[in-house]
Amino acid sequence: MDIASWIGIAYARHVHELELDVIGPSSNIKLPIGLYYYETLDTLKLKNSVLIDIPCQDCYLKALRTLHLCYVDYENDASVVNFLSGRPKLENLVVNRRRWDYVKTFNIAVPSLQRLEICDWNWNGQEKEEELGDYAINVPSLKYLKIKGTRDIRFRLVEIAPEANVSDLQRSFISIKSLSSSLSEIAFPNYTIFHELVYLELCTSQAMWCNLLTLMINTSPKLQVLKLIGCGWGYRKVRAGRWNQPKNVPECLETFVWNSCKEEQQEEEKKVVKYILGNANRLKKANISIKGFNSHERLKMLEELESVVKASKSSCNSLLVAE
Repeated sequence: MDIASWIGIAYARHVHELELDVIGPSSNIKLPIGLYYYETLDTLKLKNSVLIDIPCQDCYLKALRTLHLCYVDYENDASVVNFLSGRPKLENLVVNRRRWDYVKTFNIAVPSLQRLEICDWNWNGQEKEEELGDYAINVPSLKYLKIKGTRDIRFRLVEIAPEANVSDLQRSFISIKSLSSSLSEIAFPNYTIFHELVYLELCTSQAMWCNLLTLMINTSPKLQVLKLIGCGWGYRKVRAGRWNQPKNVPECLETFVWNSCKEEQQEEEKKVVKYILGNANRLKKANISIKGFNSHERLKMLEELESVVKASKSSCNSLLVAE
């Protein structure tokens, strides 16, 4: 397969968007070095049997704004750093990974990045704790963050130098406006405040999710929309853990969504929902959807939650319990 010739044609025609999806060969296709010097490329999407192997950091792909890395392989940890470094205009990054891509720490340090989506399907996990991969993320301009994956991956947001101060830490997260996560734990730096976060979506099918929720609520003063989404991982039940209630519910919270299912619902989850409904003083709309309920069970749930709303100071005028 002569990938170099195809890329050469794209280069000659000043193509601004290039998608390379390689399926079938027994070994991965290594990208030709000429691709990295493509100075007019705006969007690059690499998928499947592609090998990222860059020996050094340089200012490659200077005009690149959008990059998708979907189930590709990397020579080592350094290849990730070298590939993502030196992208002065990169704003959108999508990373889809699987277990066998040879990277232990996926380091994302891109000052210009505004949107980051990570989907890591490490289904089986590794046998030893030290074999677990993780992510180190340093993205001070980030506005949108979506994380989806299994319980066997770990996230560390921002690598902090010893001399860094609290203001430096907070600036790394002050611009995030939307966060979606299906993980049970994310290690945020101490004193992190999500000053601009208005949209938060968390998966309740992961262990200890409720305490991640508490962390986010306590540090997101402008939160307007909160979604708790369940019914994942084949309706498997997980241990929610002992819930530590937040200090309060953000004053700006107006919309609350709870999607769950009868098979995985737990009392701890219902306790969280009642707390939100009972303490969100400016709540305007609450949508509750629980799969597997019959009409009698749905009516009972509606009456139970309505009593919580009526006893609160909330101005909620739309409480819907649907199937």
